[in-house]
Amino acid sequence: MTDLEGMLREGIALHQQGKLVDAERVYQEVLSQQPDHFDALHMLGVIAVQTGRIERGVELISQAIRLNGSVASAHSNLGAGLRCLNRFEEAVASYDKAITLKPDYAEAYLSRADALRDLNRSADAVASYDRAIALNPDCAEAYGGRGDVLFQLGRHAEAVASYDHAIALRTDYAEAFCNRGTALAALNRLAEAVASYDRAVTLKPDHAVAYSNRGNVLQDLDHHAEAIASYDRAIRLRPDYAEAYNNRGNALRILQRHAEAIASYDHATALKPDYAEAYSARGCALRDVGCPDEAIASHDRAIALRPGYAEAYNERGHALHDLNRHAEALVSYDHAIALKPDYAEAYSNRGVALRSLKRHEEAVASQERAIALKSDYAEAYWNQSLCLLQMGRFELGWRRYEWRKRKAEWRAIFANPQPLWLGEEDIAGKTIFLHYEQGFGDTILSCRYAKLVEARGANVIMEVQPRLHKLLKQISPTIQVTTPDNRPAAYDYHCPLMSLPLAFRTTLATIPSEPRYLQADAASRAIWSARLPARKKSRIGMVWSGSSNYTADRTRSIELATLLPLFGVDADWVCLQKELNHNDADVLRAGGIAFYGDEQNDFSDAAALIDQMDLVIAVDTAVAHLAAAMGKPTWILLSYNPDWRWLLDRDDSPWYPGVKLFRQRRPGDWTGVIDQIIARLNFSFRAN
Repeated sequence: MTDLEGMLREGIALHQQGKLVDAERVYQEVLSQQPDHFDALHMLGVIAVQTGRIERGVELISQAIRLNGSVASAHSNLGAGLRCLNRFEEAVASYDKAITLKPDYAEAYLSRADALRDLNRSADAVASYDRAIALNPDCAEAYGGRGDVLFQLGRHAEAVASYDHAIALRTDYAEAFCNRGTALAALNRLAEAVASYDRAVTLKPDHAVAYSNRGNVLQDLDHHAEAIASYDRAIRLRPDYAEAYNNRGNALRILQRHAEAIASYDHATALKPDYAEAYSARGCALRDVGCPDEAIASHDRAIALRPGYAEAYNERGHALHDLNRHAEALVSYDHAIALKPDYAEAYSNRGVALRSLKRHEEAVASQERAIALKSDYAEAYWNQSLCLLQMGRFELGWRRYEWRKRKAEWRAIFANPQPLWLGEEDIAGKTIFLHYEQGFGDTILSCRYAKLVEARGANVIMEVQPRLHKLLKQISPTIQVTTPDNRPAAYDYHCPLMSLPLAFRTTLATIPSEPRYLQADAASRAIWSARLPARKKSRIGMVWSGSSNYTADRTRSIELATLLPLFGVDADWVCLQKELNHNDADVLRAGGIAFYGDEQNDFSDAAALIDQMDLVIAVDTAVAHLAAAMGKPTWILLSYNPDWRWLLDRDDSPWYPGVKLFRQRRPGDWTGVIDQIIARLNFSFRAN
């Protein structure tokens, strides 16, 4: 027996030195002489667990406990093995037995807390960590684990405090620095979170998780290029890190590096084929590059992997909307809401789909529900405003339209150091800066209000896009028209141009609608009169497509080939567009339609060209607004549910007295609109 005890001491010494192979040999030699030797069985089981032979380890430790169940450490070590096998309930029971045998067993309380975490018994886990800390106040790991559970419970400030305790005890505790960063990020203490991750990777340069999480916070700080570098570092350290590839894709997508984003999502799903979030994010990126059908397939894959994935249904609705499949989009948003009844974003998007289906009252109600769920939800207010304005409900519509200023992508546009004027203050003798904010058409529509502002006794400075500068300079001899390169140094108030209808409390009855408030200058008119061939027939200017950068361009623009029946009407047809897509260029040449886009430098040239026309026929673009503002007879081709300013179901416009509106009767049906135009042209020519 004495020799066996000496051998056992030798084995334990080797074990403590980390010489596991030698220690295991000694323990086995002891057992060869005494098969029921408790300590040798116990220690041999511990080595088996340490070397990844978990089931064998559990078997050996259990065998030892059957010989002697009064040793607390054996029960604790059995718990460790059971936890490795994901047998968490049994692990907790083993730790409980160890604690019963040794009530001051701090290590067992710590391990028990870890197992309770595994079971999502968070409150019990915190209590067990607290007991471990009470027994061993210097246990950094207990503070670290406690911080993890507090974070899971949403008690983020307490989690940070717990990590701080852990770090104070162990300044080299990289894991605590990493997890502290995550808790700080949850508290929106983003700069501190980055610093905590930086400390983690300084202590442990191969800490891939810290690099990846650091990238997430850098994204929140809008440092997307730095975030990508952090993800790249995580991936170099751990090439199979699917989550880092997914998050890297998100950052690339924000930077509009769409092809790289899609490739990054593809890496994520290749590494983790059941990665629903990556499939859905990939769908969003595919939508960004104009591939809505592929986007839907990617979202469908995400939903197949996780049927309760409300966000994927919501994003799928967006892709269906892009394809003008609004009824299907509505169903997808409804699925999202059924899964997540407080999903404000889905209610707002549902409202957009309802508006596209011309179910306006329902759309307003859906947006109202989104606002009730999320009172500061700028997108919902904005979407509702577009619906209200289209319905002619201007009083509430203009007020809700102001929420555009709080949309994340537009905040910088509206940042201004001077007070905002919305019609309340007396501005007589004051200088007011009116500034553009959206597209060319919005500026052309709203610049009419500048003279009304001037009539209040103000000195008016109006900033417009450079391409509109020359044209709009002639709006009034006393209004200073400028561009972003020449902003005024001092003024008393400012107002975005599209806020002026609110400032003047505009209703349908009070829209300032002069028949003509813009005109081409005499010099440009003379140049363009000489440039065009002699007039032999009626001249009709034509616009069939707008800028592809406009989000709704797919619904307003028409392929030129679709319009070919129109050009059978005996007239001189002139293209008023400055740009053509390559398909339309071929059709244009074959149809003999005159094109002067290359000779138009800005909108003053466009105005002079329009001035030479007898009639302008256009889709809803800036040229349509310009022709109408010049008082030129203008016929506008509208989609089934067009922009708000054309209101509902009427063939005239209170904004422009000389406009005739031709609307789609069914979504996507331009043929019916063209037939209406041809019939009206033939009637007009016969009448003349």
